[in-house]
Amino acid sequence: MSKSEVAVLVVGGGAAGIGAARRLRAAGVDALILEARGRLGGRAWTVVSDAGFPMDLGCGWLHSAERNPWAPIAAAQGRTVDKTPPPWMRPWVQIGLPPFDGPGFQQALQRFRHAADALAEDEQDRPAAAFLEPGNRWNNLLDAVSTYYSGAELDRVSARDLARFEDDGVNWRIAEGYGGAIAAHGADLAVAFDCKVACIDRRAKQLRVETSQGAIMARAVIVTLPSNLIAGQEDLFLPALPEKTAAAAGLPLGLADKLFLSLANAEEFEKESRAFGDGGRTATAAYQFRPFGRPVIEAYFGGALAAELEKGGKAAFFDFAVGELVGLFGADFAARVKPLGLHCWASDPLARGSYSYALPGRADERAILASAVDGRMFFAGEACSIHDYSTAHGAYLTGLAAADQAVAALESARAPSRVSG
Repeated sequence: MSKSEVAVLVVGGGAAGIGAARRLRAAGVDALILEARGRLGGRAWTVVSDAGFPMDLGCGWLHSAERNPWAPIAAAQGRTVDKTPPPWMRPWVQIGLPPFDGPGFQQALQRFRHAADALAEDEQDRPAAAFLEPGNRWNNLLDAVSTYYSGAELDRVSARDLARFEDDGVNWRIAEGYGGAIAAHGADLAVAFDCKVACIDRRAKQLRVETSQGAIMARAVIVTLPSNLIAGQEDLFLPALPEKTAAAAGLPLGLADKLFLSLANAEEFEKESRAFGDGGRTATAAYQFRPFGRPVIEAYFGGALAAELEKGGKAAFFDFAVGELVGLFGADFAARVKPLGLHCWASDPLARGSYSYALPGRADERAILASAVDGRMFFAGEACSIHDYSTAHGAYLTGLAAADQAVAALESARAPSRVSG
C-alpha cells in the first residue's frame, strides 16, 4: 500500500465495495479499497473460454432488470444488454416417458411461492418447506430449484425472508459478462490488491486496520465482506462485535455452482432452452442450452449436491452432468460435451459460498448486519439488503447507502460545535 492513512477504507472490492468507493469519490472523500483477491468483482467473475467467449462463473443475471442499476452501467460501458426472455420462461426440452409436465410443474411452483409469500409479518416465521403441499409430486424438484436461487434446500430457508424479496420478473444478461461489467466499473478506483484484512481495531479515535500488507489508519471503514467470513472470524473486530458475528451466522451463504460445457452439434437445441437432469429428485442439476446462441451448456448445481460435488472438483461435476445428460438424451451424448469452466465457491477461502439466505427465524438479522457501529463503521453487501439480497444490484445499492452514511458522519464530525449563550 502506498498510504498509511486514508479518510475511508472500503473492505472488499465486490459490487458493494465498488459502489461505495465510487460514491465516496464523487463526494470528494479520499477512499481506498482493500481487496484480498488480485482482481475486482468478488463473487462476480467473468472469464474467457478457450473458444473466446465470456463465461460468468459467479452471478450472471440482471434480476429486476428494469430497475437494476447495473443495466445502465453496462450499457454506458458499451456492453450488450441482452433482453432475451430467460430459459425458465420457455418450454423445457425434457425427453423421456412419461413426458415432462412443464405446465404442471410451473403451476406447483407458483402455488408454493404464493403460499410462502402470504406469510404475514406478524406471523411466526417458518422454514419455507412448510409451504410445500403434502404429497405433491413436484416437491423434490421445487426443493432443487430452491438450491439454484437460494443456494439451500427449503427446510433451511426462512419463509419470511423469501416473502420480503422483491423481484419484478424481468431478467436480462450482459453478453460480455456481468462480472466483467462490475469489475470495469471499479477499474479507475484506488485499490490495494492481495490485501487481506485481519483486524479492524476501533479502540482509538482513528480506526486501525491490520492487513497482510501492514496497518493503515482511517476515520471510517465500510465492511463489505461476505457473511460467512464475518461469521467465521470472531477476532475481525477489536473489541469484538458479537451481534454482528451472530447476525452474519444467521445469514449463511448458500451454494450455487455453474459448470460450462462445450456442446458439439449444438444446433439440435433451440437457443436458451432448458432441462432438468431428473425431475423427480432434489439432487439434480438444471441445464441451459446455447446461452446467447453459443455452442455451450450452462449447468447449475446447488445446495447439498453442489457441496458434495465440490469434494471431487471439476471432474465430479462433469461426471455427474454427463450421467444426467446421457439419461436424458442417450449414450452418444457423452461424446458431445467437454468441460470448459467452473469455480467452486464454497471451497473459495475468500467467499465460502455464493449468496446469502436467512435461516428460519433469522430474517431480521439483515438489518442488524447492515447497522452502523460507533458512527464510523458501516456495513454493505448483498446480505445487508432486506429486499434485494443474493443479487449484485442489492450489493451495489447497499454500498451506495453505506457510503452516504459515511459521508454524513464525516461531515458531522467536521462541523463546528455550537455553544449556547
